[in-house]
Amino acid sequence: MFARALPSCFTVGNLFLGIMSIILAVQNEWKYAAIMVIIGMLLDGLDGRVARMLNTQSEFGKELDSLSDLISFGVAPAIIMYISVFDQVGPEGWLVTAIFPICGALRLARFNVYPGEPGYFIGLPITAAGGILATMALYNEYIRNPYVLMLGMVFLSYLMVSKVRYPAFKRLNIPRPVLWTAPFLLILIVITAFKFPNELPKVMFIPLILYALYGVSKTFRKKQQNGS
Repeated sequence: MFARALPSCFTVGNLFLGIMSIILAVQNEWKYAAIMVIIGMLLDGLDGRVARMLNTQSEFGKELDSLSDLISFGVAPAIIMYISVFDQVGPEGWLVTAIFPICGALRLARFNVYPGEPGYFIGLPITAAGGILATMALYNEYIRNPYVLMLGMVFLSYLMVSKVRYPAFKRLNIPRPVLWTAPFLLILIVITAFKFPNELPKVMFIPLILYALYGVSKTFRKKQQNGS
């Protein structure tokens, strides 16, 4: 019974963190709101692996995972960006804020119907897009023009519903002993995140944005090769 419920516990934990992220964003605690999204990403990476390891995959878990991802990586990052950057912009800020979770919902719906190719996702996963957006909001002190960040948000929204292929690291085989250490690694990351709230979210932005750009670059090179 516990084994069947364990993956869903990780998924519900992800959903809980997404809700906490929204509350923190409303209270202008953007850094901690971004940390909630990052920790949620780690939980999201665990639920599917644990389900496959324990052979407890189910349609219920699949649907719960999608609903949780929409809140944690669609709505929460959009709220973080709106409150930290777009609240003084005007109606265009409302529109862009709404577009992101809408594209995230379309991305999740497409994934549930068509998971993608073996070893690849079609379109930027909402987990990565949400992580990028939540951490990108923390760079608003360096990027003074909110329309630059707005363009970045629209670009991320497009990548989610695009046909760009991305490596599906979730499907990599990880030995069980390594997977069992994941909770301890998660605790270490949580402690580090709250000890260094200014640094960790911004550091996480770098590998996430490189992942997003990798898919774009590879698709562009492939089109050039086919056209030549």
